[in-house]
Amino acid sequence: MAITTKMVKDLRDKTQAGMMDCKKALESTEGDMEKAVDLLRQKGLAVAAKRANRATSEGVIATYIHAGGKLGVMVELGCETDFVAKNDDFKEFARDIAMHIAAANPISISRDEVPAHVIAREKDIFVQQALESGKPEAIVEKMVSGKIEKFLAEVALLEQKFVKNPDLSIQDLLNALVGKMGENISVKKFARFQVGTE
Repeated sequence: MAITTKMVKDLRDKTQAGMMDCKKALESTEGDMEKAVDLLRQKGLAVAAKRANRATSEGVIATYIHAGGKLGVMVELGCETDFVAKNDDFKEFARDIAMHIAAANPISISRDEVPAHVIAREKDIFVQQALESGKPEAIVEKMVSGKIEKFLAEVALLEQKFVKNPDLSIQDLLNALVGKMGENISVKKFARFQVGTE
């Protein structure tokens, strides 16, 4: 099957991967868009895993102000070199993450960092809801465990679906950028401020 420039562009729009990577992925999957997306995501995961232990002592702080100055986000993104920190794609990713945090309001960067008291409170609420609906206790535990998993995926930044492209999680975007830049990149910390809230 002939790989057209439109196919390459569509794949690039979906995955944010480089043009040549998109073309190679489409060629190796014989034009199957879904398989090409999976292939690029696997490649990004592999590259990200190899680089995960490298120190990220360079980076940028990006900000996003929304709603007439009533909502603001500051995020620190780390990378290995000053060269990448000055790269436009890296800076754009940092701005996108700040905007995403403003919209999605995550509690933490990863699920491991969600405070135990927050998880315990949610679990109590889910247990009460399940018991009040008349479910047997044996089923309640499974239901609650599933709801806690869903809750963690909704409040952990890296697991959230990107607001500009819900087909990709923030981790997918990060992996793609790591693959493209060739060095470890990490979201170090963030702060979200909203007028009138604690």
